[in-house]
Amino acid sequence: MIELYPLLKLAHLLGAAVLFGTGAGIAFFMLMAHRSGDPAFIARTGDLVVKADFLFTATAVVAQPVTGLWLAFHVGYDLLSGWILASVTLYVFTGLCWLPVVWIQMRLRDLAREAAREKRPLDRRYRRLFRAWFILGWPAFAAVIAIFWLMIAKPDF
Repeated sequence: MIELYPLLKLAHLLGAAVLFGTGAGIAFFMLMAHRSGDPAFIARTGDLVVKADFLFTATAVVAQPVTGLWLAFHVGYDLLSGWILASVTLYVFTGLCWLPVVWIQMRLRDLAREAAREKRPLDRRYRRLFRAWFILGWPAFAAVIAIFWLMIAKPDF
């Protein structure tokens, strides 16, 4: 008979890996496309990035709290313990950074498509949005690292 705990933990860990890995991969590919300065390349990359966010990130965003709560109930963790509350707070914070990032990615893609179609360079709107996208990524990345630490260390506070 298969025990539930290792399966729950595996599902939670896989969801965390998908969130972190997809986020890091998307950031890398968007940054490299941006650095190329080629609107057509940026538009194609942006299209794939948006699809990856909806397919992988959004799925993991839903799965993480479900598997986390199920795991906490199964193990008997106090949901009001400091490390769980801190993790949930950071998770919500990360989501509040991610939602505008997804919108920005769609907008960057669309602006790049428009520039490619019109055979002109990327404009000020694109550069301003890219800066916002880049800036929003850093606190979200740091928050995910902090969540990993909280899940491992489970500090008593």
